[in-house]
Amino acid sequence: MTLLALGINHKTAAVEVREQVAFTPAQLEQALAELRTLPEVREAAVLSTCNRTELYCVTEASGEQAILDWLGRFHGLEAADLGRCAYHYLDGEAARHLMRVAAGLDSMVLGEPQILGQLKDAYQMAREYRGLGGELERLFQHTFAIAKQVRTETGIGENPVSVAYAAVSLASHIFDDFAKAEALLIGAGETIELVARHLRQAGIKRLVVANRTRERAARVADGVDGEAIGLDEIPDALIRADMVISSTAAPLPILGKGMVERALRQRRHRPVFMVDIAVPRDIEPQVGELADVFLYTVDDLHEVIAENRRHRQVAADAAENLIEHGVGAWLHERRVRSAGDLIRRYRGQGEALREAAEAQALAQLARGEDPEAVIARLARQLTNKLMHGPTLKLREASGAGRQDLLAAAETLLLSQDP
Repeated sequence: MTLLALGINHKTAAVEVREQVAFTPAQLEQALAELRTLPEVREAAVLSTCNRTELYCVTEASGEQAILDWLGRFHGLEAADLGRCAYHYLDGEAARHLMRVAAGLDSMVLGEPQILGQLKDAYQMAREYRGLGGELERLFQHTFAIAKQVRTETGIGENPVSVAYAAVSLASHIFDDFAKAEALLIGAGETIELVARHLRQAGIKRLVVANRTRERAARVADGVDGEAIGLDEIPDALIRADMVISSTAAPLPILGKGMVERALRQRRHRPVFMVDIAVPRDIEPQVGELADVFLYTVDDLHEVIAENRRHRQVAADAAENLIEHGVGAWLHERRVRSAGDLIRRYRGQGEALREAAEAQALAQLARGEDPEAVIARLARQLTNKLMHGPTLKLREASGAGRQDLLAAAETLLLSQDP
């Protein structure tokens, strides 16, 4: 069996591609079920965020093509097109990649903490829908332990910076005084909650949180003394909003060009700053064509993110060292486990020989044969049976000039004193 990590991320594909292969929460059960039905797949987990879609699988050798083909079929895309922006890692490299993802070392914002929570969600989802077996279960648990070690032993998590922070930082270059601006936040997930907190800390006075479920919007808004509205109230809120930041899991855009045009007319064309963090996108790209709109996507946050990367690079180097140790420990444990089946079969063979010899000796004693003779015969026969197979193989190895096998046999067979 092979451990495989296959996916695309912000380094290999633009948002236009990433949004096409993103899985909505409603699709994950079907996706995991379909993955498990592939002949090449034994275990599977799916991680899907705004910056990456990754599949972690235990597969037959060379199963990556079958999984890439399935990913294309699921999303109605050509596998060849996906292959040009996809990557895959096997075994130790796959484990290293997962640990780097969990520690935030592969994120757009170096060291951002949200990805670990998203990875834990992916793990729970795979468990719930029976995508995990022993191999992925152990790998995820080991990965979470390494990620925790990275967070506690390095400075990678100090002064937390996330995509949410980067969006607010970008807004600070546009607005001289946040206290005079009104913000409309669309969504109610962790990213929007972080955006709301960062905006409040930056001094913004009026925050409106819109969500399909008003109760969830209220939970976010109440934490920052904001106002909660439903999605149907967005057109009116747009008229007042100086900045719009959106991050939902909606499969289709929430803000269209026509809706924004109508709001701009009523705003007398006062400019609006917009950041679309969602994948798939919440704001139609055509909105960016409007003269009074400054529209940014998650891919436009690179300058803020580059500054963050410079500050965290020293901590990242220390984190890489911890991950190398983590990968080494995982590979060692995996090699030890791989010998388990051989050890069980070898011990079973020995037990079978012992039971047969014991039964024969007991039968001889029951017939009244001399106990000393029975014990001597038992010891001699059991020794001969245990040594017969290895002796034949040693002779064959010697005749074939297999010095490697002979050396290994000396280590295995003569490692204990009589």
